[in-house]
Amino acid sequence: MKYTRGRQGAPEKAKRPRHRNYRKGPRTKTHEQYVRMKPERDPALKEIFSRIGRPKPAPFTPDSFQEEALEAIKKTDCLVIAPTGAGKTWIAEKAIEHTFNGGGRSWYASPLKALTNSKWVEFGAAFHEKNVGILTGDTKENSDAPIIVGTTEILRNQLYDAMHRGEDFDCDLVILDEAHYLGDNERGVVWEEIMMYLPPRINLLLLSATVGNGREIASWLGSLRKKACFVVEEDRRPVPLYPLFLHPSGRLMPLLRGKKIFDKVSSYLEKEAKQGKTRYKLPPFDEIITVLRKLHLLPAIFFLKSREECNVAVSFCRTHLDWKMEESLERDLDKILVDFPYLRNHRQFESLYRSRVGAHHGGQLPAWKLMVETMMKKGHLDAVFATSTVAAGVNFPARTVVLFNSDQFNGHEFLPLNATAFHQMTGRAGRRGQDKIGFMLVFPGKFMDITLFKDLTFTKPEKIKSRIRNDFSMILNLLLSHRPEEIKDIFERSLANYQDRKKKKSIDLIRDFERHLDFLISEGFVRKEGHLTEEGEWTSQLRLDQPLLIAECIRKGAFPEGDEALLAAIVAIFVYDRNQEITIPKKKVPEKIQLAYGRVIKTVTPLLKRMKRAGFHTAPLPFWPSIALYDWARGSEWEKVTKKLMIADGDLAMLISRTADNLNQISSLKDSHPDIAELATKGKNAILREPLIFD
Repeated sequence: MKYTRGRQGAPEKAKRPRHRNYRKGPRTKTHEQYVRMKPERDPALKEIFSRIGRPKPAPFTPDSFQEEALEAIKKTDCLVIAPTGAGKTWIAEKAIEHTFNGGGRSWYASPLKALTNSKWVEFGAAFHEKNVGILTGDTKENSDAPIIVGTTEILRNQLYDAMHRGEDFDCDLVILDEAHYLGDNERGVVWEEIMMYLPPRINLLLLSATVGNGREIASWLGSLRKKACFVVEEDRRPVPLYPLFLHPSGRLMPLLRGKKIFDKVSSYLEKEAKQGKTRYKLPPFDEIITVLRKLHLLPAIFFLKSREECNVAVSFCRTHLDWKMEESLERDLDKILVDFPYLRNHRQFESLYRSRVGAHHGGQLPAWKLMVETMMKKGHLDAVFATSTVAAGVNFPARTVVLFNSDQFNGHEFLPLNATAFHQMTGRAGRRGQDKIGFMLVFPGKFMDITLFKDLTFTKPEKIKSRIRNDFSMILNLLLSHRPEEIKDIFERSLANYQDRKKKKSIDLIRDFERHLDFLISEGFVRKEGHLTEEGEWTSQLRLDQPLLIAECIRKGAFPEGDEALLAAIVAIFVYDRNQEITIPKKKVPEKIQLAYGRVIKTVTPLLKRMKRAGFHTAPLPFWPSIALYDWARGSEWEKVTKKLMIADGDLAMLISRTADNLNQISSLKDSHPDIAELATKGKNAILREPLIFD
């Protein structure tokens, strides 16, 4: 379709064209304004700003740390700690190439499905699609390929299977990207399990920008795997970082002079403190972008405290830019919208298209986040608004990162930003090959501690602590191939025990293992001598958060039969773990859902009581997720489901994705429970559709 243009191909000024996928969004009341900004820079920035620009093109030459790491991984394990953009992926690709050329197999694991999909595309282009497979909860293609990319949970599960079958894991190189996830409260246990179960003959390559105790991790791995783990550290950023301070007047000045706060910044902060200005008001995002544009500091990533603030920031950006790059913008948008036509109706499409800004956070659809990333990487966006919690997951750099808060929400409360999160965010500043220098810009406000940012600038990331813990799924899977005494030996060799011994503390893992084992014996999943019962064997295949509850429903016939939508709806109650309660009037809920939910709750309540008496945590089983999944599995439109429940796109997407993962685990029971396994497969297929999944 043609667009309205002037005689020379330029857009007509009298009537700007509306993209055919453009949808006018709702007007938002303006926020309380600061004094209008006047873009200017402090004279102290003259020399620094003279360095802004693109470096001259030069042939790629690997850095010494890259060559050092590549030589090491050919012989033994290697941990690479280097800033974002320093070229860790180059090491991984060359290591895979070396293994591939030698006839070996490689496994590349990442923590996020989006990053996994991205690597699948990258490696497919580098090694040909036929040689690369992908394994995630949503996607399984070419699983016998010599190069596999997948999520860490899938890799861990494959190691469980190999141990159970008594087979050697068919792989020669394993790469764990974002290795600092080893210290993640929720998922770090999976990283540690992989390191403990991986056969020593398989070389392990760990990649991260933020590991504060690399030598300790390497020493533990050496003692665990009986082979050296070579540590390669690179402190130098590929693009230097310079900290800036933006005065509300629009004046840019250095944040620091040496290791002290710049004197003019200190004077401003002292004046504000004396006046007692603590009232919070939203920053003038549109004006800040204008300042950055005039001073050549775009594109920028704005890290904000919440999803809602990201969305509000987008709505405040009302500047309609000139039509430079219009043809390439239209072309790149069209390529994406061919695959995701529903994005044309996204409430932020107008802002992305006309104001060149977008929001990227956990409340957005995966496809929308992909679109924002793609448009940013192609140079079409001036700014992206993101929450600090997704800093490690965003897949685009910028010339500038803008920070408004010195604290971060951890899911329960706001705590001061730590060095790891700080370096994850500032690591996105400066694009290799596109910038000579990158900038961190701090804007003052009620929730900004400038002194903390000064300190974090010179602080290394925190040390990783073991997050391993017992759960019933882990114990059942280990009992498939190990005696209880052998499992205790595994825990003795854990990072947790390694770190506890250094502190002269006793290990609690073994006592907790014995507590789990006793409960599994009392519930009939394990025999007294430590072998799994028949029920324990098939329950071990349920590699999910609540295996005992789902197993109880299966063995007592509590799950619905013959209705895949209803099964998906009931399984959904076991996967939602956020503190969010949604009330739906009973008259709007189909009776069959109420009856199915009631039957399951009646079945698992005695088990939940026994678990609670034994001291195990039990999560609530909310009703509303079943309503969402029932409507969705029966073909309701996405907007209808989100509107009915008043739930964010990203939250519904996560609920569906995790439900699909649980159904996928149930579908693995085709030998012991063929009927429920077949129904689970149908249920998974019913809920994995647009806009949740995409190629």
